[in-house]
Amino acid sequence: MTLGVFGGTFNPVHLGHLRAAEEVAELLGLEHVLFVPSADPPHKSQADAVLAPARERYAWVEAAVADNARFAVDPLELERAGPSYSVDTLGEIGRRTAPAKPVFVIGDEAFAELATWREPRRVLGLAHFAVMARPPSKGRPPTTSLAGCLPDALADEIELEPGGLAGRHRDAGTWIRLLEIAALDVSATEVRRRLRAGRSVRYLVPEAAREAILASGVYAPPTGAGGDASVEAAAEAEGERGQ
Repeated sequence: MTLGVFGGTFNPVHLGHLRAAEEVAELLGLEHVLFVPSADPPHKSQADAVLAPARERYAWVEAAVADNARFAVDPLELERAGPSYSVDTLGEIGRRTAPAKPVFVIGDEAFAELATWREPRRVLGLAHFAVMARPPSKGRPPTTSLAGCLPDALADEIELEPGGLAGRHRDAGTWIRLLEIAALDVSATEVRRRLRAGRSVRYLVPEAAREAILASGVYAPPTGAGGDASVEAAAEAEGERGQ
């Protein structure tokens, strides 16, 4: 119960990711949280927003977590060919931590889609699950029980405890816990939207990674539009004139 695994595209990494990982580590007493950027996310479709190159997303996360001794980043999925399946990642990390099993950190919305993943029943047995219940937003009701996000197709695998805040795998013995976290009101979608519009993302993304994200140009506004750097430079100039 000492290693948390936080996977995702981190497209790009933002302060909400870091704060969520910090809260989960604190609530569960995790010694370390391993960020694992996805190289080739299998659920991404052509209709999705632009995905920054895997090596750049990895570098941004690496810079973002450098000042936290409890956090680290692993290139496991970048070094493996083909789609980035969690069943493969958790299997590899589990071999490293055996006989202990890692704790897979996942949002409640992603957990609700678990039945669509590759070998979902095996995934449930490879790791413990820390399911983050994010606050309700934009009409989305709060998740108050695992029953509200546990896929029906997998319900027979898990025996829920009274109250529905925790459960245990009937065969593997792995546990699932629903954790309420004070998630920051920031998302990668919002960060990309702001960058595309030439707006500042200062204090939304880690300062250690912000310049690299801007310099990549991945989420840059259309040619001829003002970029994030110009917006911030104007704001800073205005601040200097007011001093």
